[in-house]
Amino acid sequence: MSSPVVLFVLGGVLLVGGAELLVRGASRLALAAGITPLVVGLTVVAFGTSSPELAVTVSSAFTGEADVALGNVVGSNIFNILFILGLAALLRPLVVAQQLVRLDVPLLIGISVLVLGLSLDGRIGRLDGALLFLGVLGYVVFLLWLSRRERPEVVDEYDQALGVVAGTSRPRPIVDVLLVVAGLGLLVLGSTWLVTAAVETATRLGVSELVIGLTIVAAGTSLPEVATSVLAAVRGERDIAVGNAVGSCIFNLLAVLGLGSLVAPEGIAVADGALTFDLPIMIAVAIAALPVLFTGYTISRAEGAVFLAYYVAYTSYLVLDATDHGASAQLGLAMVWFVVPLTVLTLLVGLVRALRRGPQAPPAVP
Repeated sequence: MSSPVVLFVLGGVLLVGGAELLVRGASRLALAAGITPLVVGLTVVAFGTSSPELAVTVSSAFTGEADVALGNVVGSNIFNILFILGLAALLRPLVVAQQLVRLDVPLLIGISVLVLGLSLDGRIGRLDGALLFLGVLGYVVFLLWLSRRERPEVVDEYDQALGVVAGTSRPRPIVDVLLVVAGLGLLVLGSTWLVTAAVETATRLGVSELVIGLTIVAAGTSLPEVATSVLAAVRGERDIAVGNAVGSCIFNLLAVLGLGSLVAPEGIAVADGALTFDLPIMIAVAIAALPVLFTGYTISRAEGAVFLAYYVAYTSYLVLDATDHGASAQLGLAMVWFVVPLTVLTLLVGLVRALRRGPQAPPAVP
């Protein structure tokens, strides 16, 4: 099994390196063109960190590996919310002042429900993919419009995080273009190796490609988001930490899944397991991000720990179920009859308390 493992690791390294080069080159070009750091952070950085998901999904969809393509998107979204936000909040509570994040969460829920609806016939076809991809164009326009109304402290936060590039570096368009081209090349090569290794690993282990896509591939392609959000949280740039994770989820559904469905010869087939379990879980995870809206615009350390625990439980269930372990049924029942109802009850209590307190202004980010 050493060959697919080595290929997977090398593919992951190329994906992370390619994403870094792409984000760096594209960010510098955008800043040199006079685009504000806030807009660059909301678009180029958030979307650029999702470029590994785009490369892997498009590559696997084009070669007919539908389960890897879909599993990568769904698994990455679950990973972004539960693992990345959970880890970032555990390191430092996330106090969110950015109004866009609070609007993005309901938008993410709506898009997740839309994807489930498009999947009910067992396939996300080319027409569905075109609809999703048009959605990302509208989303970018929405970002540009809303960025003009952002709070001053959020603008300053992005200026400090990204303005350094514009303030200390002379424009080097040729070098930056070469960085973008090199980054794209590494993404293409890395995605090819990663998908090949994932398919071979699934075959050797006797598990489905969907499970591999939901777990190993999803975590591997989400490493740029891990680095960006965790580092931003440690530095106190908490809006960037949350905005990157949530924005990447929206980009995954609209651009990555949309483009993947467009290039696939017959669209992306949706397995029954994904339709009845993984897609609903993805929607539930998006809903779990609602405390950003209702609990004082804060993701606390306790909520971060709960997010991480949920991701461990979800991954454990996938592994146990894939290996036909008897404990998978018990874990599934525990999730359905205890954990999920308890979470829903907690969210409802928080919502009722927030409504009784009335509207509050989000706290300033220290």
